[in-house]
Amino acid sequence: MRMLITGFEPFGGERVNPSALAAAALAREDFDGAVASFLVLPVARYRSIDLAVEAIERQRPDLVVMLGEGGGRTRLTPERVALNIDDFRIPDNAGHHPVEEPIVPGGPAAHFSTLPVRDMVRRMTAAGVPAAISNTAGTYLCNHVSYGVLHHIALRRLHICAGFVHVPYLPEQTIDKPLTTPSMSLELMLRGLRQGIAAAMAVPQPALARA
Repeated sequence: MRMLITGFEPFGGERVNPSALAAAALAREDFDGAVASFLVLPVARYRSIDLAVEAIERQRPDLVVMLGEGGGRTRLTPERVALNIDDFRIPDNAGHHPVEEPIVPGGPAAHFSTLPVRDMVRRMTAAGVPAAISNTAGTYLCNHVSYGVLHHIALRRLHICAGFVHVPYLPEQTIDKPLTTPSMSLELMLRGLRQGIAAAMAVPQPALARA
């Protein structure tokens, strides 16, 4: 099995992005002989999807797990759906700030993840890691890349299981934030993400996310 794991560079004034650290760490692990690679994507509207799609076309993975920082979230959250809309709350790192613009003009309103999101959450929580299904990936770069990748896979009819998972802030990212800002250690994130990937590897073929 070939696996591609993506994360993002820091944005919004942060010095680190836990999704990039997690993607790099996971790609070094042994998942029953799977060949894993990772890609750190720019927080840039027009380049992020292009680079992800280029990697998919070059590597032809069986599984694509996209990771992104979900600041303020308390759990690992596999996303059920990606929406065809860019509505950025802040400019991206290239200065783009779209408001209610489609990601793919004329494309479907949404694409569902083909990751087994409920099985992923079940395995994550059984391992003692806070996790929950999310029904919104927001309208920033995480949703943008998730929709773009899923759209490319659907358009090309590729046999790839793919979807997005948000991860919380790292503890060190909350030093200058309100006292109640949630965080999760990289070690705990990785424990849960390993279980999520194991669940995804067990999927024989892409299917709509299970309810």
